[in-house]
Amino acid sequence: MATEPVADGSVVVSTIDDIAAVTLSAGQTVFSVLPEVGLVGASLTHKGREYLDFHGGPVAAREGHTAGVPLLAPWANRLAGSSYRVGSKSVDLENLSLHRDANGLPIHGLFVGRSGWELVSVKGQPGSASMVAAFNAAADEDVMAAFPFPHELTVGFTVTPGRLMVSTTVTATGRRTVPVSFGWHPYFRLPDVDRGRVRLGMPSRTRLVLDGRGIPTGEERAESASIVKLAGTEYDNAYRLGRDRQLLLASGRRRLTVVFDRNYPYAQIYSPAGADFIALEPMTAPTNALCQGTTPMVAPGERFTARFVVSLT
Repeated sequence: MATEPVADGSVVVSTIDDIAAVTLSAGQTVFSVLPEVGLVGASLTHKGREYLDFHGGPVAAREGHTAGVPLLAPWANRLAGSSYRVGSKSVDLENLSLHRDANGLPIHGLFVGRSGWELVSVKGQPGSASMVAAFNAAADEDVMAAFPFPHELTVGFTVTPGRLMVSTTVTATGRRTVPVSFGWHPYFRLPDVDRGRVRLGMPSRTRLVLDGRGIPTGEERAESASIVKLAGTEYDNAYRLGRDRQLLLASGRRRLTVVFDRNYPYAQIYSPAGADFIALEPMTAPTNALCQGTTPMVAPGERFTARFVVSLT
């Protein structure tokens, strides 16, 4: 029986709105990244159809607005106040220039739109394309002022036909143990499908009850696996996941699945009523974990890696 040849993966450097972009292609799947704008994922297409919502484009992303696939580090979501303590180290964020929510709470960390990423490698080969980029946080004064724990971030993107894998590693490069509380905020959409026809699938999970500021109260509620229509609903919910960490968007034959590995035990689902997107966010720790002192920790010289995979069919 004849088989189709494996398509070569390719890496192309071009521009999107006059900003440098690295585009990874494998078969009919194409993913573009803007290294100079926080290493944000700007486009994910499959068979010529767009699966990301990059509202506002590079200009908005550079100003700190989330869209596409932005990295939220060193904390995902928001903090309950403008100070936190890790061991004997107290950090005051009050007078720092940070992205804040409507309540004045620090939100989305420090890396949305931030320049300073360096390309480590790019590779196109039969069946896949990949790139690796690194950020030396210890050399960035602004990052160290808000998060004085020397570390390096390394992010790898790998595209294969119908699939994107994102790998994120924190390496503790100084003498201090580094708290880990990063996540990603992918804004997904199903192309050519309106919200009323999209279904959201979630595994068995525990919902973290949030207060009016979006901060967990400590109350939790178990929820069974479900598939629900987005029509007439809205989401801004936090969850602790079990062993099954697969989330699904589906409509007819079109389907997008996201699978988190064991180092992403938490998820935020965000989709305001009427929005054309739904954010399925992998998180290494719950909202406000940095202030609560409940993050994973990386000892000096050690590293922590978390991965998630997006599949398009």
